Amino acid sequence: MAGIQVNDRTFASSQYTRLAPEQCQKLHWASLEVLERTGIRLFEPAAVDLLKKAGASVSEENRVRIPAGMVEKAFGTVPKRAVLCNRFGERVLQIEGHKCFYGPGSDALNIVDHRTQERRLPVLRDVEEGARVCDALPNVHFVMSMFLPTDVPSADYELHQMEAMLNHSTKPIIIVTSNFESLVACVEMAEAVVGGAEALRQNPYVTCYINVTTGLMHNQEAVQKLMYLAQKSLPAIYIPVCYGGLSAPVTLAGTFAATNAGVLAGLVISQLVREGVPYIIPGWGARTINMRTMAAAYFTPDDKGVMAAMAHYYNLPMFGYGGFSDSKVVDQQAALEASLSLAFATMEGANLIHDMGYLEAGRSGSHAQLVLCNEVIDWLAHATAGISINDETLALDLIDRKGPNGNFLDDAHTVKHFRERWMPGILDQSVYDEWAAMGSQTLGERMSERVEKILAEHQPPALSDAIKQRVREILEQYANSAK
Repeated sequence: MAGIQVNDRTFASSQYTRLAPEQCQKLHWASLEVLERTGIRLFEPAAVDLLKKAGASVSEENRVRIPAGMVEKAFGTVPKRAVLCNRFGERVLQIEGHKCFYGPGSDALNIVDHRTQERRLPVLRDVEEGARVCDALPNVHFVMSMFLPTDVPSADYELHQMEAMLNHSTKPIIIVTSNFESLVACVEMAEAVVGGAEALRQNPYVTCYINVTTGLMHNQEAVQKLMYLAQKSLPAIYIPVCYGGLSAPVTLAGTFAATNAGVLAGLVISQLVREGVPYIIPGWGARTINMRTMAAAYFTPDDKGVMAAMAHYYNLPMFGYGGFSDSKVVDQQAALEASLSLAFATMEGANLIHDMGYLEAGRSGSHAQLVLCNEVIDWLAHATAGISINDETLALDLIDRKGPNGNFLDDAHTVKHFRERWMPGILDQSVYDEWAAMGSQTLGERMSERVEKILAEHQPPALSDAIKQRVREILEQYANSAK
């Protein structure tokens, strides 16, 4: 079985898979049955017309039943991979197979401030600092806004988020917008940075995470965004979400069948708009609620691995999630849940793993929690990496030369190879007296200290004044048109 890849390191361990191939096939057939028999509701007339002309049946104006043959045709044209570039046009994220890349989430309503440990409303500075922290951390591969700033007009907050990410990081950007017009503005801002629409098409610097109402109900703005990105030849992340017991059967299989039907519907639409455009499907999305509180639960074990198994079954690029927590503060629960969710996302070979730094099921976020996730990823990379077994690494001559009582500490072989072993960044491995002498810092204190060090020392390459001005002009143009 092929290894998982992170940062050009191949994870040689066995991959975790929740479903057998025959189960994936059965779930796929069930999803086709949902599309043909029940159908979906589409609230974008242009998509309804497109599907009708291609052979789908339409009733009640927007209830669309999609034949299995249309789905199979779409699988014949969709690429098995997608690529995202950094600001300089370097193709840094090859989204394919079991390669794993990691990033934060977006739009948290609160921030747990690493300076005060208090939960408060975020401001634009928090988005800017989050982008800089992401830019500095080596195991964070793409940027999302992290927070919903409350000190800018609510009608155009996404544009301010986009400007902040463009200015404060060079890494690929995944945007989330509340409306279609804001997506258009954000894409135009990215085009201004990279040198035009054709430059962005050739080297995609941004993609959009599109939230869809449910697998069976596709809201107008979601479909508009999907079609717009397809017209631009830009990859789209299309995420229908069903909640078991609410918008789909409470059983896992039923929830996944309804969710996956929506995924396949989006695939068909994207390929009808432009054959060959990349389409990124969810490695998650069949969610649940706590039947005691009726609150949506984030860190749950039941749904793990199923949609990821389907993505690998289809051999399509996948949007996963990990590094999050239901905890309200950066504490032991937050560390536990972030670590376990990252481990599972990595073992199942999710490609774009987002939501690092999330607390309170995404209602809050933390820069410090993002630093912790960066450390966890580094640990996972070492824990699952293949090892070299050869004459140099076995070192049998060295063992024989040193003998049973030998000391290997000062040997040249040790000096040559000791850096290959994992060393912690913020985790403490000292003895108690040494730890006490250094100030008895807790992990939380070290995480906050690392954030402050990054913000004091790291500054990504700046955009030129002319590009900054053009980005601001686009922001103001769309902001004024929204008034």
